[in-house]
Amino acid sequence: MFKAVIKADVMKSLVNVVSPITDEVKLTVKPEGVNLVAVDPSHVCMIELVLDKGTFESYEANETEMGIDLDKIKSILKLSSSGEVIAVNQDEERKKLIFKIGNITRHMSLVDTSTMSTPKIPTLNLTSYVEIYASELQKGIKASDNISDHVTFIADKNSFELLCEGDTDSASLRLDDSSISISVDKKIHSMFPLDYLGLMIKALPPDAMLKLELDTDFPVRMTFSLVDGNARVTYLLAPRIES
Repeated sequence: MFKAVIKADVMKSLVNVVSPITDEVKLTVKPEGVNLVAVDPSHVCMIELVLDKGTFESYEANETEMGIDLDKIKSILKLSSSGEVIAVNQDEERKKLIFKIGNITRHMSLVDTSTMSTPKIPTLNLTSYVEIYASELQKGIKASDNISDHVTFIADKNSFELLCEGDTDSASLRLDDSSISISVDKKIHSMFPLDYLGLMIKALPPDAMLKLELDTDFPVRMTFSLVDGNARVTYLLAPRIES
């Protein structure tokens, strides 16, 4: 059983952060909330999303699993306006979700979860981190467009830099400890694919405070929260190892 009401704007923001990784997800539903773990088809990046009950305007659920097609959710969201709420009910017998938005009712078939695995989240001992607003990284990603297919994160105890270098052009975003929070005890240098990183960073609300956990040639773990801390997102992105 799953029955919930959620603001349309909140659902849109949640879909936005998951859809750069995958277009189908398996939701693990429990009385206390919902979570998902998914990887992209190339196994380069991963997302974990945890939704507490407070993410929703109202929420009732028993333990269950639901397979969701995010493209269908996006089409349903187009029926809503800013400020509206969406009521969602599970039809267990017909294996559907029923969405009600104003006077519109939409039935959506669930995806069979029998062949959908739950990826294991790797254990990473990343002791260095930088906290930065998403809007700053979005500027750095935008400045890197059409220069190269990768960017480099460089951090030390006083500064953080996003560097993109191509054959003829370059761009960088550099911030020091007067404007961001930094906890780094050694110089860190890691390269990441710009296409994956760009899709993830562009999906974030500009005012999201993003924590980047780093080490040289290790995956970067990026965490942030939404809906007043009731929704928590963790991205993992594999590094591009330099030869």
